Amino acid sequence: MNGAHDLGGMHGFGPVEIEAHEPVFHAEWERRVFALTLASAYAVKWNIDMGRYARELMPPAEYLATSYYEHWLFGLVKLLVDLNVITREELASSRAAGKTGYAALRLHEVEAYIRNRKHARVDTDVPPKFQVGDRVLTRNIHPIGHTRLPRYARGRYGNIHRDHGVFVFPDTNAMTRDRNPQHCYSVRFAARELWGPAASRRDSVYIDLWDDHLDPA
Repeated sequence: MNGAHDLGGMHGFGPVEIEAHEPVFHAEWERRVFALTLASAYAVKWNIDMGRYARELMPPAEYLATSYYEHWLFGLVKLLVDLNVITREELASSRAAGKTGYAALRLHEVEAYIRNRKHARVDTDVPPKFQVGDRVLTRNIHPIGHTRLPRYARGRYGNIHRDHGVFVFPDTNAMTRDRNPQHCYSVRFAARELWGPAASRRDSVYIDLWDDHLDPA
């Protein structure tokens, strides 16, 4: 979707401020929000793409005025309410009306759950639409839902640099839980293709994109 979260290539936001020796969490509440999001996703069985999309739905003015883990907190609350795990009334009172019936993530299961990334890769024999070296054109799409194709790279020419294999397609997984397995590629774009003749001719940008983001050039 075209939201405030998709800032790549936009002017007027200043440089990215790099914090020396930046900690993983700046406050204890950030650590808790991260843990609650993972535990809730395990219990309620929402996927990572649904989590991203929930954060993208934060109102633009609020999104730009808040921090990274405030975005996570917004997404966590939205999913818990939308999926009928809690009500707004329970949230306001900090009291549960009854037992949820969801299985908790136990302490000894946490490390294995966090380290498991195999669920995104799909062991399915899906033929690739493209080969390494192929020239491709990204689709100029403006979906109302989640997409992993950033605005600055839409309608641009690139080349397939690497085929990562078959993965869940995030765009449909976020909206309908349709895994829609297909190949994910690292696509190389010349900086000048994205930013115009003022960009360095020596620079390139590599973006991971799926079959359904691309057409033959």
